[in-house]
Amino acid sequence: MRAPIRLLQGFQVAGATAALLALFVSPATTQQGAAPNANWGSYGSDRGNTRYSPLNQIDASNFSKMQVAWTFNTANLGPTAEANLESTPLVIDGVFYSTAGDRRDVVALDAATGEVLWVHREDEGRRAEVSPRRLSGRGLSYWADGDDKRIVYFTTGYRMVELNAKTGNRIPTFGVDGIVDLKQDDDQEIDPLSSEIGIHSTPAIGRNTIVVGAAHKPGGTPTSKTNIKGYVRGYDVRTGKRKWIFHNIPKPGEFGLDTWLNDSWSYTGNTGAWGEISIDEGRGIAYVGVEAPTGDFYGGPRPGNNLFGESLVALDLETGQRKWHYQFVHHGIWDHDNPSPPILANVAIKGKQVPVVAQPSKQAFLYVLNRETGEPVWPIVERPVEKGTVPGEWYSPTQPFPTAPPAYEVQGVDESVLIDYTPELHKEALEIVKNYKMGPIFTPPVLSKAEGPWATLVSSLSGSNWMGGSIDPETGVVYVGSGRSVLGISVVPSGDRSDVGMISGRAPGAQGSLTVKGLPLLKPPYGQISAIDLKSGTILWQVPHGDTPDNIRNNPALKGVNVPKTGRGGAAITLVTKTLVIAGEKGTVTQPDGRVGALLRAYDKTTGKEAGSVYMPAQATGGPMTYMVNGVQYIVIAVGGNFNGRNQAQFMAFRLPAANANAKQKAAPPQEQ
Repeated sequence: MRAPIRLLQGFQVAGATAALLALFVSPATTQQGAAPNANWGSYGSDRGNTRYSPLNQIDASNFSKMQVAWTFNTANLGPTAEANLESTPLVIDGVFYSTAGDRRDVVALDAATGEVLWVHREDEGRRAEVSPRRLSGRGLSYWADGDDKRIVYFTTGYRMVELNAKTGNRIPTFGVDGIVDLKQDDDQEIDPLSSEIGIHSTPAIGRNTIVVGAAHKPGGTPTSKTNIKGYVRGYDVRTGKRKWIFHNIPKPGEFGLDTWLNDSWSYTGNTGAWGEISIDEGRGIAYVGVEAPTGDFYGGPRPGNNLFGESLVALDLETGQRKWHYQFVHHGIWDHDNPSPPILANVAIKGKQVPVVAQPSKQAFLYVLNRETGEPVWPIVERPVEKGTVPGEWYSPTQPFPTAPPAYEVQGVDESVLIDYTPELHKEALEIVKNYKMGPIFTPPVLSKAEGPWATLVSSLSGSNWMGGSIDPETGVVYVGSGRSVLGISVVPSGDRSDVGMISGRAPGAQGSLTVKGLPLLKPPYGQISAIDLKSGTILWQVPHGDTPDNIRNNPALKGVNVPKTGRGGAAITLVTKTLVIAGEKGTVTQPDGRVGALLRAYDKTTGKEAGSVYMPAQATGGPMTYMVNGVQYIVIAVGGNFNGRNQAQFMAFRLPAANANAKQKAAPPQEQ
């Protein structure tokens, strides 16, 4: 009998209907099995979020020969088909696990064929409908102790659920019948139907502790200066009991309280940890990236540097005590959250092995710290920054600037980064920016006025965001995607919309476009991948990632212009294998054969030279991962958007044709992890 599909309130459907499951999957016929040590066991491959696998059956010689092994379409999971499937799935001993669909169901599939093994669903009704973080989320986590094997995930409605990895049934001894309500036991009162807090990342599990963060609504126009606080908590993986809590906004008597002037700690909220958390099990440390406090672009009600906003915090895995922290932005007013997964590795620097944590960022700095002490590997210096003029705002006089590695993407906006395909286009761009304030990174937002400036031009969307990066632990080289784009940020009086004082907005008549004849205001590359050597703190290479978009190559203003390969907008999520860097494209483009779609691309990780590609019918929405079953290596990626005439999302599994895979396996068996 097939394992049950488990529904809310204990209702089970045994022997799931074949006709229903056929809607979910189009498998190829392959024997199930798992090669030892060829799993993908965590969101980022491992608890250090390296996104690395030593598998090498697929390499530059055969990458473009890969074929679709199976697909799993999520359209029938939930009442509405999602188009933005962001999950990186797990594969454990031949079983593929992920969250998927509008309700964030959990699916277990045969990793070789895509056949459905079980589905688990929690129908949370109104609680899920009001959640600030909906849809399928970023995935789930796995924990095992001998034969006790569990799946752990967060629901849309901010609950934590543990499942038996074999059956999909809830673990009855965990929490209350397998569920922990994360809106309870949080050192603050939270309405079960609050729309201010939720989560879409995966649980971070180290030793026997689950580390839980929080996510909030986008913070440009908060309804109040008072909001729910995004505390971090640790739970016992077996029982679901809370072990500890860390107050991201300190309480009286706690470290950092003096960075909140005028008792602003008492009412300010947010500072959630909404990205992936990394864990060093050997040292017993969890590395937590923290977002901005309430008010992404205006912090008048919260004077001070505001610890632990926009910081990396190292917490004791057993007690939750702060071991160290580093604040990357003081009193943030640029939406420079810290959501990229911290990358953990041991790197030989100046002849000495250094345990590092490398933190990609929205601001396109790669911050590199000693993960034992929090000390910068290369100096990070405090430099004076411009003081703004928004009434009521508090400004930090300095901000931290790493001296190495250099920024891997455009940070500020000035004339040198404006579109320059032709002199005419550059001249028009100069006319457009006369209405805006430009400057380097940390140029403060302005009070928008119809007569100008309308807004401050920043490139805070150009860094890494939640996509993060990957590392080759053998060479100490980080590979990080970035997308070049510009944002106009400004504030206006909040009036009766909020008690904050100022909220994100534009003055009437100040709604200018940031495009030039339909072209991006900034010159390309619009998306690129950078290889950064942590041994030396230098950038080894950078390559545009993706073909030139149709709207640029076909734009009448560029007729007769030799447009270089521009890359595609949006930061790519990278995967590193023994020889390759692999990433999917954002957006779609018309291919030479007339098909519209995107490509999964591979690059030589030493040189950045393109090493192959395969077609996808929609853009990459999640990160690529790889695993091996029965001696065959697979690469899986989530894609989504409007394809085949409707919004949908699916997992695509690629593999080499049988003859190629068998030949490569005999020639060079894959290395074990």
